[in-house]
Amino acid sequence: MVLQVPSVTAAPLAPIVTWESLPADFVLPDDPVENIQQPLLAAALTDALGAAGRIQSQMLIGSNFGLVATVNKKIVVKAPDWFYVPQVHPVADDTIRRSYTPYLEGDPVAVVMEFLSQEEGGELSVRSTPPYGKLYFYEQILQVPTYVTYDPYEPSLEVRCLQNQCYTLQAADAEGRVWIPELELWLGIWYGERLGQTMNWLRWWDRSGNLLLWSAEQAEQERQRAEQERQRAEQERQRAEQERQRAEILATKLRELGIDPDQLV
Repeated sequence: MVLQVPSVTAAPLAPIVTWESLPADFVLPDDPVENIQQPLLAAALTDALGAAGRIQSQMLIGSNFGLVATVNKKIVVKAPDWFYVPQVHPVADDTIRRSYTPYLEGDPVAVVMEFLSQEEGGELSVRSTPPYGKLYFYEQILQVPTYVTYDPYEPSLEVRCLQNQCYTLQAADAEGRVWIPELELWLGIWYGERLGQTMNWLRWWDRSGNLLLWSAEQAEQERQRAEQERQRAEQERQRAEQERQRAEILATKLRELGIDPDQLV
């Protein structure tokens, strides 16, 4: 099955882009991640969305997962560090999704993130011939509305939004966060610890500026809340015991005076 969409017309020799089923025997790239931070950053982004109940069954969120397009009759695959698709077609229960082809399998890719590296043809490359640069591929081939690049070592966050078929760099707010319209969330840098790793993380904030907690943070928050409830219950028990003891002491003194405390009730 082949779906044809209008090709990019921004340049005289625009590539012809089609959306075709990936052959079953196609060997997907299996390059290792370039540093240990990449999978940690991606997992943390997804974890916060899940903990906040913002992931629905029809969505596709992935990391180092092949996004496929056929360009000038040749299959091109890029595996971003993190991506989001609002709605995809379901697959059979016994089928494992190996890759994702926009339009053919569901919605276009809405958000892509790349964590910066020093490789040739890297995250900001606009190379328009094979092997296509990532920025060119996301901007001109997949036409992803929002492209995020992040350097955790600087740290530096850049968000580009597609306007008139070209990426435009978005300005950050006073806190250094950038609005991601497809997710209706702010994205920014947060320094701290997660799973024993202290570094500069990418994190989400909602429209009101509330930080979306990781699942571990939510669990710790619930543990603290339960501990506070236990302490309040213990304080109430102690106060009740003190009242009982005071009442018992008073009753004893009344009896010593020949007064039946039960008759005073």
